Amino acid sequence: MTDETLAVVAGHSRTRALARLFGYSLIGLVLFFVPFEIGGRSTILIDHAASALQTHARPLVIGLALLFMLYGAVAPWLDGSWRKGATHLVFSVLKGFGLLVGVAYLLELGPQALYQPGMLPFLFDKLVLSLALIVPLGSLALVFLIGYGLLELVGVLMQPVMRPIWRTPGKSAIDAVASFVGSYSVGLLITDRMYQQGHYSLREAAIIATGFSTVSAPFMVIIAKTLGLMPVWNLYFWSAMAVTFAVTALSARIYPLSRLPSETREEAPLQAGESRLGNAWRTGLQQAGSAPALHLALLDTFRDGLRMTAAILPSILAVGLLGLLAAKYTPLFDAIGALFYPITALFGLEQPMEVARALASGLAEMFLPAMLLKDADVLVKFVTAIVSVSSVLFLSASIPCVLATRIPLSLGQLLLIWLQRTLLSLVLSIPLAYLAQSLGWL
Repeated sequence: MTDETLAVVAGHSRTRALARLFGYSLIGLVLFFVPFEIGGRSTILIDHAASALQTHARPLVIGLALLFMLYGAVAPWLDGSWRKGATHLVFSVLKGFGLLVGVAYLLELGPQALYQPGMLPFLFDKLVLSLALIVPLGSLALVFLIGYGLLELVGVLMQPVMRPIWRTPGKSAIDAVASFVGSYSVGLLITDRMYQQGHYSLREAAIIATGFSTVSAPFMVIIAKTLGLMPVWNLYFWSAMAVTFAVTALSARIYPLSRLPSETREEAPLQAGESRLGNAWRTGLQQAGSAPALHLALLDTFRDGLRMTAAILPSILAVGLLGLLAAKYTPLFDAIGALFYPITALFGLEQPMEVARALASGLAEMFLPAMLLKDADVLVKFVTAIVSVSSVLFLSASIPCVLATRIPLSLGQLLLIWLQRTLLSLVLSIPLAYLAQSLGWL
């Protein structure tokens, strides 16, 4: 180690800084990025823990979810946040509605139509209970990933890639990977935290929140299973990742993201005679040495996780239910699908209007297109599976998650970004699907 590096960690034990950088970061990497097969199911440990609690302590998990929803429903009225604007008022009302829906579901009140497998059982069991565990658990694990030098080290290494292509700092590479392997809620937790700490400008935080925080790899498996694409899982996964990141690079350069303020601290340039690897090592070691004690960092981030959980659970149940009902009983998504029809027809997809309508329903819940097109031909199913992921935003979960952060994006901006992303995803994924089919990969 150079004298310069030793100077950076002056006042801290060299052994302690090294142990923090390697030990804590390794724990974070294992928790977020290493899948383990347990009980015939391969996923990351956070997801295993959440699933185990749902299976073996379901009454406790339901109780926790209801407490979160109760707090989330009453908090806007107690702290006055409902007065901040029309969007906040609407979602404050929706959170109250979501709490009532959750209680009614558990008491089995209401029309039987709401108890079909794709309605309340899906929203409550698959989304609400899962997020009630994953977000708090993820917030604890997050400390190891971003608090002790790994974020800074990776950030320096990724500067030449992230800034020119996606207009975001190098350290946002952690966000991108965590979102794909973990979940959008965990990715948004990272983004919100980094924005609050001043590491991201508003524009950078918005690009990351709307461009990288898509559904997790385990949820992509559910999409692939529904559409019968598991035999081509690797082709699907990497295609979805490529299209998602390509669309993010494009959407970052058009309104509204391109017009958002971008005052942020510049990433430190390399020192004279210092390699990028050396700079990354020095920066990571400095952060590891100066970071707060683990218990303090865990407590601080856990509070953020609890706050976000309480904010999103009632919103997800309310908005998700309304979206599912709109998709099933109203022509709303026919109207939105008309915007996609020219593309699906131009590229010669079978039943282009049906495909356009199904993809439009992804605004309500990203899993809806897969449910509606599960009997389509393989090319349509492949396109649907990619677009469902690369659109990123949907009303039943990710949009309420974004609105629950401190990143000041409006509902109107999020809806416009969703439309842009879906159009761009279609334009990129359909030729990719035709290419894969022509090569015999589909």
